[in-house]
Amino acid sequence: MPATPTRRAFLFPMFPVALAVTALLGLGACAPIGLAVGAGAGVGVAAAQERGVAGRTSDLRIEAQIFEKFFTADVALQTDLGVEVYEGRVLLTGATEDVQLADKAVKLAWQVDGVKDVINELQLRKSGAKDFIRDTWITGQLRSRITFDKEIFAINYAIETVNGRVYIIGIAQHPAELRRVMDHAGNIRYVRDVISHVRVKEAEIQSAGN
Repeated sequence: MPATPTRRAFLFPMFPVALAVTALLGLGACAPIGLAVGAGAGVGVAAAQERGVAGRTSDLRIEAQIFEKFFTADVALQTDLGVEVYEGRVLLTGATEDVQLADKAVKLAWQVDGVKDVINELQLRKSGAKDFIRDTWITGQLRSRITFDKEIFAINYAIETVNGRVYIIGIAQHPAELRRVMDHAGNIRYVRDVISHVRVKEAEIQSAGN
C-alpha cells in the first residue's frame, strides 16, 4: 500500500523553484522581459528585508543545497520535513517517528557551506493529511495577521507550523514587535504552542552599547 502523503511531500517539489529564484536574482539585462520583472520583484522584496539581497540570495542557495542533499540521501522521501533558512540559520521542522532519520537530516544540513546554525525542531511523532491542512491554515492566518499589523515588519519573518506548533524565525525590530507576533500566533485557533527563533535587533544594539 502506498504511503500517505505528508506535509513536506508538498514542499519538496519546490526545490527546483528555489534554484530558479536564486538564478533569477543573479540575472542581468539579458533576461527576457517577463523573467526580469519577476526577478525585479524578488529583488525588491529581498532589499526591503533586514538581511538584504545578498543575505536572501545566500539563504536560498543554502536551502536549495540542503534540499538536494535530502533528495540524494532519500531523506525527503522517508520523513515529513521542512526547511527555513534565515541569515544562515537553518530551521528544520516536521514530524517523523524515526530518530535516525531526524539525526541524519541535521547532519546533512550542517554539511552545506554557509550554514551558521542548525535548529532542530523535528517532532518525533506522526503527522497526517488532516494535520497538514490545519497547519497550512494556521500559517496562512498568522501571515495575514502580521502583514496587516502596521506595527510589525512582516517581511522579516518566516513561519512554519507542525501539528499545531508554530515556529517563527527572522528578525524583530524590537521586543515589542516580537511580542505582537507571538500574541497573534497564540490567539489563532488550533495553535498548541508558539516557538520563537527570532533575532531581536534592538536588544543586540543595546547590548553592544553596554
